[in-house]
Amino acid sequence: MRVALKIAYNGTHFFGSQVQKETDKTILGELETILEKLGMAQRVVASGRTDRGVHATGQICHIVLPEFWSDVKKLQRVLNEMLPSSIYIRHIQRVSDDFHARYSAKRRVYRYIIKKAPRNPFEVDFITFVTEFDEKVIQEKMALFVGEHDFEYFMKRGSDTKSPIREIYKAFCYEYKGYHILYFEANGFLRSQIRMMVGSLLHLSKEQIQAKLAKREEHKVKPAPPNGLYLARILY
Repeated sequence: MRVALKIAYNGTHFFGSQVQKETDKTILGELETILEKLGMAQRVVASGRTDRGVHATGQICHIVLPEFWSDVKKLQRVLNEMLPSSIYIRHIQRVSDDFHARYSAKRRVYRYIIKKAPRNPFEVDFITFVTEFDEKVIQEKMALFVGEHDFEYFMKRGSDTKSPIREIYKAFCYEYKGYHILYFEANGFLRSQIRMMVGSLLHLSKEQIQAKLAKREEHKVKPAPPNGLYLARILY
């Protein structure tokens, strides 16, 4: 039986979501270790990878359950009891045999959280603090990303992607209880693309961003910190 898991996690102390040979300290590495203890030694397939320090409120994964784990409610409870407190299984449901967490996804939604305030030690792992933030200007810059573009200048070098072209359906900013939320929805994102777009939004002019999108000038900037980024939702 194939099931989909909806997972939330605090990525602060993990080396990203994907299993790595060099360390067991990854989100899927932790999950696969627990599944093996429960008699299910198998690979967990996620909708996409998140980098070191990036969080998720709606990561989707799929696995194939053996017959003795047909009770998904019980499995959810057992997994949450065994997983570290920084990882939580929000929901498990049966899906069709042809469902694929990554390849069946139509859209991906990320949010980046920013606060214009002095750094706060109680929030520093979860939001990015800035000294200046003009929501109107950021809104105008974000609109430039909407549509289909070649994002070669907005991805991490060495990425194993076949094409840097992606389509962004929505990109906008809004305020919520003193926090500035940057919303991005697309058919997919390149490695570190959102962090590099946010870095550009915070440090480049509108004209410089247009030049990067047109690949006229690269205008290198540091990616925004990972702690403010959240994989929010996968649409199928």
